[in-house]
Amino acid sequence: MFDSPDFDLAPYADSDVSAVRRTYCSWGEAGWRSLLVQCFDHAPEVDHLRLPGVCDLHLVLCVAGDTVMRTQSGGRAIRSRWLPGNLELVVPGRSSVRTYRTTSAMRTIQVHIPSATVDRAAAHLGGADPDFEALAAAAGAGDPVVEHLVRALPAAGGANDLYAESAAAFLAAHLLTRGRHERLPGPEHAAVRVGVAVMRDRMAEPLTPADIAAEAHLSVYHFIRVFRESTGETPHRFLTRLRIERARQLLADNTLTIGQIAERCGFASPGALSAAFLSRVGVRPSVYRNTDR
Repeated sequence: MFDSPDFDLAPYADSDVSAVRRTYCSWGEAGWRSLLVQCFDHAPEVDHLRLPGVCDLHLVLCVAGDTVMRTQSGGRAIRSRWLPGNLELVVPGRSSVRTYRTTSAMRTIQVHIPSATVDRAAAHLGGADPDFEALAAAAGAGDPVVEHLVRALPAAGGANDLYAESAAAFLAAHLLTRGRHERLPGPEHAAVRVGVAVMRDRMAEPLTPADIAAEAHLSVYHFIRVFRESTGETPHRFLTRLRIERARQLLADNTLTIGQIAERCGFASPGALSAAFLSRVGVRPSVYRNTDR
C-alpha cells in the first residue's frame, strides 16, 4: 500500500484480518490517491472486532447480507439489523467494538474521504464546523444519492485520480449541505440523538414512544416535547418518515415482495405500508416500484 499524506494510514495498514476479506482497493487497483474505496466480504460471525477511530470521513454501505450488528461506542451498545442499502457514516475519531452474526453472506463497500477534502468543502460552504453526529443521523436515515454513488465507485476503477478527487469533493459537499438543511437533533438534546439512533437501528420492530423514551432515560411526555423542539416533528412522524424512506430504497429490489418490505420497515401489514406510503409519497408502493424514476 503506497504512502499518502492525505489519509490517516495507520488503521488501514493491517487489512488482512480474519473478520473480512478485501476484494477491491482503489489505492492499489486504480491508483487513486484522493479517495479510498474498498469492498469487503465479511466473516459470518465476529466477536469484539475493535475498530480504531480515524480522522477521515468513513462511509459504510451494506450491499448484501442480513446481519444482526451490536456496536459499542462511548460506553453505549446499540443493536441493529444490517440489510442491503443500510448506510452508515462513522463519526471521525470515534472508535468502536462490533459483534455481529449473519444469516447470509455480508458484503460492504467502504469509502474514506480525506479530512482535508472535508475541511475544504466546509470552508467553501461557510458557517459553523460540521456536526458529524447530525451528519451520521441524516446518512443513517437514508441517502439515495450517496448510496448510488458509492455503489458505482468500484466499477469506476479505470478512471484517473481526477475522477476520484471530484467524487470525494462532491460527497463531502453533499453530506455537509444536506446536514445543514436537515432539522436534526442539536447538541443540547443528547437524548434526542439516542432516540434517532434507536429508531434507525430498530426500525423493523414495533417501537412505541415509550420504548424510545426509555432508551433515552426520559419520561414519555418529556421525550416527545424535546424531540419536537429539536426536529420539528413528533417521534411517531419522524419514525414513519424513516420507514417510508427505507421502503423507497427497498422497492428498487424487485426480488422483495411488498409484504417483505413492510416487515423490514416495521409496518404491521402490507396494507399499513401502502396507506402510509400513499399519504407520504402520493402513490402506492406497487405504483412507485413500476414507475420509471
